[in-house]
Amino acid sequence: MSRTDSTPAATPTVTHPQPQRHYTNTRGEQLLRRYQRARKRGPRAERRLSEASQRRLVWARFKRHRLAVVSLLLLVGLYGVALLAEFVAPYGKLDRFPDATYASPTRIHLFHEGKMQAPFIYGERVTLNPDTFEYEAVADTSRRYPVKLWVKTDPYKLAGVVPMDRKLFGTGDDSHPVLLLGADHLGRDLFSRVLHASRVSLLVGFAGVLVSFVLGVFLGGLSGYFGGRVDAVIQRTIDFIISVPLIPLWMALSAAIPPGWSGVQTYFAITLILSLVGWTGLARVVRGKVISLREEDYVTAARVSSAGHLSIIGRHLLPALTSYLVVHITIAVPSMILGETTLSFLGLGVTAPDVSWGSLLQQAQDVTVVANYPWLLTPAAFLVVAVILFNFVGDGLRDAADPYSR
Repeated sequence: MSRTDSTPAATPTVTHPQPQRHYTNTRGEQLLRRYQRARKRGPRAERRLSEASQRRLVWARFKRHRLAVVSLLLLVGLYGVALLAEFVAPYGKLDRFPDATYASPTRIHLFHEGKMQAPFIYGERVTLNPDTFEYEAVADTSRRYPVKLWVKTDPYKLAGVVPMDRKLFGTGDDSHPVLLLGADHLGRDLFSRVLHASRVSLLVGFAGVLVSFVLGVFLGGLSGYFGGRVDAVIQRTIDFIISVPLIPLWMALSAAIPPGWSGVQTYFAITLILSLVGWTGLARVVRGKVISLREEDYVTAARVSSAGHLSIIGRHLLPALTSYLVVHITIAVPSMILGETTLSFLGLGVTAPDVSWGSLLQQAQDVTVVANYPWLLTPAAFLVVAVILFNFVGDGLRDAADPYSR
């Protein structure tokens, strides 16, 4: 036997498919580069924050509060709709539809006989219900009325200034209105009236807070800085205002409004009334903080350098309260809105022909009416949403007021 015969036969090489590592390696390199960039950005971001002003620090931290940011955007949208109420609302606040007394909310349809159509509403016909012997409105599917955008209407002025003849949406036929939230006892579109009322209810909050803010900061700062007789007079005035029951005080001040005043005059009177009783809490807090700050070294240095009293209060003491004051505004606005709503609900605030959320809720005082026509409570839903959004924004600002806490 030859040597070659004794050599075992070569085993055939089996090539197994190698796993494709290209994607894994590429993904790993991408993650590594991203991590390295993040490490480089970290010190730069920390350096920028360490050199940032108080305002930038508060804003940077506020943006991390997603719920507060979303609430702020929704509030901006709500105020935008209020300012553009004449355009967004399909009808005026006094427009009446005699055939739509206590009409239920209009249903907008997208399908007709199984086919998708542009948004439309059906016509209605009045029939006698044999069970209740009452006349009821029944949809007439043989008549359709399209809901259009940018509908031509009678001329009007947007915010009382810009002349326009278009509405955001509508049918273009007043005999078949779009009543998104139903109608009231006079056949007026509740959705349009709520939008017009939001202008008064939302803006009275800012106007009232502005006046009470100035009073509270000014009087509280004087009380805390000077002390002595000035402090005693201001604090006794606050004690007197706080001791008076709120609703009787509102009633007494509202009774002083002449009945012949216009809606604008009544609006400013309500703002003044709410401001006169809304500054006491802020003044007490500002006084306490000024008392704790007036003995600080930088205040003493300003006093030694012959700085005036008002200059010390305005340039050295009040800036230390900025974060609290911003939070106070966001919390005080819903309180003002609720105050105006309460006055109007009691008939002491905005009266016809002007509208506010409180005056619209007057129709919902009767339990029987609410049980039969629940859509009359819709203004309360707008009020609740607005107050909740303000509270969420206030929570975000309160968390962001101390950027160095974390």
